[in-house]
Amino acid sequence: MICGVDEAGKGSVLGPMVVAAVGVRDEERLADLGLKDSKLLSAKERERLYPVIRKLCKVATVKLEAQEIDAIRNEMTLNQAVARAHARVISKLSPSCAYVDACDVNIFRYAEMVRCNLDKECEIVSEHHADEKYVVVSAASIIAKVTRDRAISTLARKYGEIGSGYPSDPVTIRYLSGYIDEYRIPPLIARKSWKTVSNLLARKTQRSLGDF
Repeated sequence: MICGVDEAGKGSVLGPMVVAAVGVRDEERLADLGLKDSKLLSAKERERLYPVIRKLCKVATVKLEAQEIDAIRNEMTLNQAVARAHARVISKLSPSCAYVDACDVNIFRYAEMVRCNLDKECEIVSEHHADEKYVVVSAASIIAKVTRDRAISTLARKYGEIGSGYPSDPVTIRYLSGYIDEYRIPPLIARKSWKTVSNLLARKTQRSLGDF
């Protein structure tokens, strides 16, 4: 069996990062599904493909919540944390070969970062934009994206309109800013180790000091 691995939410300031692995014995089973990198598909199309992939393939996911990511970053870099999570989902499927979307500028170094976290022998093929080159990684990209989007929807029902969770999203920044204005601390779903949060806190502290 081979598997593809990808993640969603790595750069998000709110909510979890989800890592997914999709395993298959014959890639031809995926050939006619129209799989692409999840970013190139509409939300409707991703939702349509999600159950199809789960029916045809073995699937494993790992979800890292915001507070867990903050704690991990006290011990290692984000790339190392992603590599460890990649290894966790690969280990759940025990493939002979895994194609991973490299999270390091050096694809060979990233492959080794993943390999050293495995407890079983597995060939690691690490490439940039693997989600565009290999259909099995595209499948993993879709699983990760849909799983994370559903998690964000669940958080929105509890916390209100939080947007996509990414720093580039004005809705997300408006939510974060408003929450900090009201409570003086970031929400539990925020990654406090992100500069987006520390910069917001710093600006609001300076503004408060300027009131005196």
